[in-house]
Amino acid sequence: MSFDLPLSCRCGRVRGTASLVAPSAGFRLVCYCRDCQAFAHFLARVPENRAPVSRDTPTSEPGVLDAAGGTDIFQMPTGRLQLTAGTEAVRCLRLSAKGLLRWYADCCRTPIGNTVGPRVPVVGLIHSFMRADAGARSLNDVLGAPLCRIYAGSASGPLPRDAPPPASFELSARRASAILGWWWRGLARPNPFFDAETGAPLAAPRVLTPSERAAL
Repeated sequence: MSFDLPLSCRCGRVRGTASLVAPSAGFRLVCYCRDCQAFAHFLARVPENRAPVSRDTPTSEPGVLDAAGGTDIFQMPTGRLQLTAGTEAVRCLRLSAKGLLRWYADCCRTPIGNTVGPRVPVVGLIHSFMRADAGARSLNDVLGAPLCRIYAGSASGPLPRDAPPPASFELSARRASAILGWWWRGLARPNPFFDAETGAPLAAPRVLTPSERAAL
């Protein structure tokens, strides 16, 4: 059974829908890489040109990383993701010149997801942008339990007892095959993060300098 999953940043300005979502329609994983942790740390910081965040609007980091620094991500076809409101508040970050494009809502510093580029049919949606509870369901009900963990060697603390297993060769091969199938079926488009004609990103990526990246 598949669902249309509501998407929203914390303050509700940026909203959207992920269509035909089911455990078999994507890959849920927990990533412990240093870049995902740095992204969460970046969002938790209040920019110099902005007033401190209200106590009623928590910073992003505590709601993104688990106790060991893991980020819960659901990889799905970009063509099944739609942003319906607040696109003017969507921003893009690159931790290095060749890194992933990491999207977030600037209004409340909520992470949205990660993409590679306009032709790659995958978006890694971050759990804090999902609103499964809008239908009285849990993420496990909609996405299934996480299938694996990756980059556990970069975890910031002991892994939780219920951490998913490491990615197996079989799972990695199944994921690669699925992504190829998404591309073949045209599920790279429409891509809400890139212009359909030019391929230009919705927001110009901010690329961190080496010193900015090191500070995270």
